[in-house]
Amino acid sequence: MNGQGGSALYVGRVMHQRLRPRRHRLAYRIYSVLVDIDELPQLHDRLRLFSVDRFNLFSFHAADYGDGSGRDLRAQVEARLREAGLPTGGAIRLLTMPRLLGHVFNPLSVWFCHAPDGALQAMVYEVNNTFGQRHSYLIPVDPMEDGAAAVIDQRCDKQMYVSPFNGMDLRYRFRIAPPGESVSIGVSVHDADGAVLNARQDGQRTPLSDLVLLRVFLTHPLLTLKVVAAIHWQALRLWIKRVPLHPRPAAPERDITIVSTSKTP
Repeated sequence: MNGQGGSALYVGRVMHQRLRPRRHRLAYRIYSVLVDIDELPQLHDRLRLFSVDRFNLFSFHAADYGDGSGRDLRAQVEARLREAGLPTGGAIRLLTMPRLLGHVFNPLSVWFCHAPDGALQAMVYEVNNTFGQRHSYLIPVDPMEDGAAAVIDQRCDKQMYVSPFNGMDLRYRFRIAPPGESVSIGVSVHDADGAVLNARQDGQRTPLSDLVLLRVFLTHPLLTLKVVAAIHWQALRLWIKRVPLHPRPAAPERDITIVSTSKTP
């Protein structure tokens, strides 16, 4: 399942639905860029409204990802792939919200890591919380799923505190329809009794051009600021509904969890 290659913009919606202990739902419009990291220099040169590591209407900064150092992102991701025993040299694409007027907050960015033969070999789920912490989960793709299934289905244990309304004894399930003409990112959070929260982002592909960027700037004004505002507004609503709070533990010692297999019981 190689999907449609190259950088692009995906415009759609995101939905969060809490199931327990109180039901709560929100949805809003969103856009994300799919960036082939090898194309970043060309995007910087080709687009007037998009820059790499410089201020612009839209921009992409390497320091917003990985270990936060700003070091070459391909080198960082490939070091993780080697640690997981996977080959390097294939396409690496990142689905994320770009900076808007210098500001960004990505609750989740998703890396699609391909083998040299083009097959999708691993996913990296990069999670940020509002406390300035970041943790990634690298999960190899089952070879039977690549090319044989429309959706990649993966699971792992939660390692980093994200929301004060969710504890740590939880498990993530990711259901991903890789980027093509559309993309779908589904995340559900489970405890011992079943699903606690479901979230999903869907988008339709459009070419990455200055005209398209200007259009989404006008139709989705100040999106990155709205994401942060929505997080805090929804937190207030959950507090009013008396959803219990969970204390924040120390951050994990490592900034990445490498899952040995994408199929776990």
